[in-house]
Amino acid sequence: MSNLKLVVEILHASNLSPKDGEGSASAFVEVSFDAQRLRTRTKSKDLNPVWNEKLEFTVSDREVLDEEYIEINVYTERKGGQRNLLGKAKVEPEHIRRSDSESARVPIPIPLERGWGIFNTKKGELFINVYYYGEEHVIRRQQKGNQASAYVSSAIPSERRFSEKGPSSVADGNFQHNHGQRSEIGTKWDSGVNSIMDFDVKATTASRRKDDLVLRHDLVTEMKYLFVRIECARGLAIRDATGSSDPFVEVKVGNVKVETAVIPQNLNPVWREVFAISEDRIGAEFLEITVWDRDTVRNDFLGFLSFEIAEIPDRRPPDSTLAPQWYKLESRGSHRRAQGEIMLSVWMGTQADEAFPHARQSDSGWLPHTRSKIYISPRLWYLRVVVHEAQDLVPTKENRMPECSVRVELSAGTTQVCRTRNVTDRRLSPRWDEELLFVAAEPFADEFLNVMVLDKMGANRDEVMGFTKIPLNNVPKRANHRPVDPRWYELEREKDLKDVAQDVADKIKGHSKFMSRIHLTICLEGGYHVLDESTQYSSDMRPTDKRLWKPPVAMLELGLLGASGLIPMKTRDGRNCTDAYCVAKYGPKWVRTRTVMDSLSPKWNEQYTWDVYDPCTVLTVGVFDDNHLMSVSGEKVHGQKDDVIGKVRIRLSTLETDRTYSHRYPLIVLEKSGVKMKGEIELVVRLTCINRFNIMQAYAMPLLPKMHYQKPFNVRHVESLREAAMRIVVSRLARSEPPVRAEVVRFMLDVDSYRWSYRRSKANYYRINKVFSSCASALTWFQDICDWKSPLTTILVLFLYFILVWYPELILPTFFLYMFLIGSWQYRFRPRHPPHMDVNLSLADASNSEELDEEFDPIPSTKSSETVRQRYDRLRAVAGRIQNVVGDLATQLERFHALLNWRDPRATTIFVLFCLLAAVALYIIPFQVIAVLTGVYMLRPPRFRNGMPPVPLNFFRRLPALSDRMI
Repeated sequence: MSNLKLVVEILHASNLSPKDGEGSASAFVEVSFDAQRLRTRTKSKDLNPVWNEKLEFTVSDREVLDEEYIEINVYTERKGGQRNLLGKAKVEPEHIRRSDSESARVPIPIPLERGWGIFNTKKGELFINVYYYGEEHVIRRQQKGNQASAYVSSAIPSERRFSEKGPSSVADGNFQHNHGQRSEIGTKWDSGVNSIMDFDVKATTASRRKDDLVLRHDLVTEMKYLFVRIECARGLAIRDATGSSDPFVEVKVGNVKVETAVIPQNLNPVWREVFAISEDRIGAEFLEITVWDRDTVRNDFLGFLSFEIAEIPDRRPPDSTLAPQWYKLESRGSHRRAQGEIMLSVWMGTQADEAFPHARQSDSGWLPHTRSKIYISPRLWYLRVVVHEAQDLVPTKENRMPECSVRVELSAGTTQVCRTRNVTDRRLSPRWDEELLFVAAEPFADEFLNVMVLDKMGANRDEVMGFTKIPLNNVPKRANHRPVDPRWYELEREKDLKDVAQDVADKIKGHSKFMSRIHLTICLEGGYHVLDESTQYSSDMRPTDKRLWKPPVAMLELGLLGASGLIPMKTRDGRNCTDAYCVAKYGPKWVRTRTVMDSLSPKWNEQYTWDVYDPCTVLTVGVFDDNHLMSVSGEKVHGQKDDVIGKVRIRLSTLETDRTYSHRYPLIVLEKSGVKMKGEIELVVRLTCINRFNIMQAYAMPLLPKMHYQKPFNVRHVESLREAAMRIVVSRLARSEPPVRAEVVRFMLDVDSYRWSYRRSKANYYRINKVFSSCASALTWFQDICDWKSPLTTILVLFLYFILVWYPELILPTFFLYMFLIGSWQYRFRPRHPPHMDVNLSLADASNSEELDEEFDPIPSTKSSETVRQRYDRLRAVAGRIQNVVGDLATQLERFHALLNWRDPRATTIFVLFCLLAAVALYIIPFQVIAVLTGVYMLRPPRFRNGMPPVPLNFFRRLPALSDRMI
């Protein structure tokens, strides 16, 4: 049995929740530790109670202090002996201190948490002291005299002495007096002895905000690498006749050999290169580093170093970078004598090392452009140009009325051109009042908006009447729908030699220059979200202007472990191989893993994070084969485009927060020959909640920013703007280094998803059928009720119907209760893992070769005229069936109009008289009686049915429609 005692001093609390029904609380504290439970007294009607009580626990074992938490619950007493939880907390073992340490009397603030499931809110704060002591400590304290006790008491701060006094100091009413006296003594002691004799270790807490998340690199498997950083060398030996050397460094371990760049004509070269050698490729006991002089025939030896692998130090982040050191070069064997020094550092690390992304890696072929990188999509803006009018235009030809139009061109990565209609004006001041929309990308340093006024001279011939260039840096930005002031811009003309001479003469004479002008309203819209991907699986919905962004609601962590079972994608040097890399996109952030060469089961083990602003978004992950690597012969391998291996989409709203998902996803690709599975990718996904209330609130917010609803775009503009945004993203990412290839970006953004596909049309039709199948099932169930196939069920339905008719206020509560019960029952059958692309839903395995060939046929078609004619005829047949369905729908709707438009006088007369009689009957007879009679009639037994259509349906089908007037 241990002689240790644990003391928990309950000092006071603040800002407790009022839970007694009277706007206050009668609080007490209950503490549990080591299978013991103690409590304080109850402080009635106080939201900021003061206890100052000591609760002493007997510690059964010394190890319990280092392992067990102290559980603290704060309750309020209510009438009838009941109690409600105000808050709870756990004290970690590191906060338990020795009783004779100075920090043992420093109050510990503990935030109280509510245990309400998803809304784990914090309300109130409790201040405590926690310390322990042994039996020998008690004996020493009892043997001390009164004088020593007084000396000790004067050395203790006022807070400590107040807590030692215990509950009795409050009970006898001497709290204020004692506290004031001891504060004076404590002040004298602090000025002298405390500054000299305070040798105790003081416990502190890490300063971290409540909303900060702890980032952990725990989703991926740790991979060991040998890192070699070659910095520079000095004082190397001269090996060339020119009085210098061309040094380079060779790093060798086992069968792995790699070289740095050659520094020509330099005896003090600087390389600054890092190499990362995978642990599974280290097949030797020593690391050899040799400095050579590059020669045409044979390299000359400059020096040598050797490190034993077992003696190389390990480094783990967040340790600082290992400092490079100077090493003297040694001679080896029959080589010439070494001279000089080399600066380098060698350590064992993992892929989490900050040097890893910049290192030349052994499993990536030592190539610098195969490293992992992070890319950011350009910040896109909608550019709105309103062309109002032009004034004082100069016609291109005399005695001719020009047909004027305005052509606006924006070259922002890709050229975008819009044009107004042709207008003729006798006063040469045409007016258009047309709105043109573009997509612009930051930065705007060299971007101009070219505006030209054109005169239509013929079918394909225009002449420029004036032009102006407007820099985008000068265009105002707006984040809401406030009006922007229009401006006049002067138009310049194309000048010949005569016009130039006239301008010079006017300038000499001091005459003002006459110029035409155009009236424009131009602004950059920051309140919209620029759509650069399909809205069905968009990954970002934020507006362009950062001032409108809301704080993130969650954090997404993705671990790209590796792939398995990949099929060979190409042939290099006479053998099949695959050089796989992975690309992930969420929001504007793109990540690219390193390329693992010559592996059908590559291992990346890279982890990335994103801030999540909307949970109803989609993460896209794609796997590709790198076709831009060099072969041994130095020639490019087949093709210039990276081949697609597969893609995975994960909707974040299907993930549970704070849960780690680890799954293998099939890599499915649809090709002309059919659907293929090219392997599997292993992903680990975790969605960490930052603010649970905000993530719930996001479901009540609009999907797009407010400007999309306050001032929406025309439907015809949306698709053209989306295509322009996609082209800009493709061009900007292709200009990065290393680039994200255009074919990769197009595949990730699904640029071709809006093209016609017979397969997708059928799949969407079956999706609609599946949605309406529940309605069809409900109608079938109701028909069975009407046919009395189960008399007991029909009687129960009639009974329920009578109750709802007689008490209509129960209809909505019954409906919502039924929805709640269905949802609760379906919770048992919820998906256990994120959904993936469904081959059966997409009809990818049910499409024939002709349909797939048509889907992959580009625009314009490259097929023969006979093939195009057959496909056109098939499309006409499908369109004909759709046309008949639309016609039938129009007929039924027109029959409703025919009830009152007197196209059929007899039918309208019957309907009008029926309405009159129904109105009189409803005024006389209570509604409940009519509803009950209607229900009884609808659910009458089969013996009272004749099997013929009802009279209202017969009457409706005889009403006229406009189909008989169609040509």
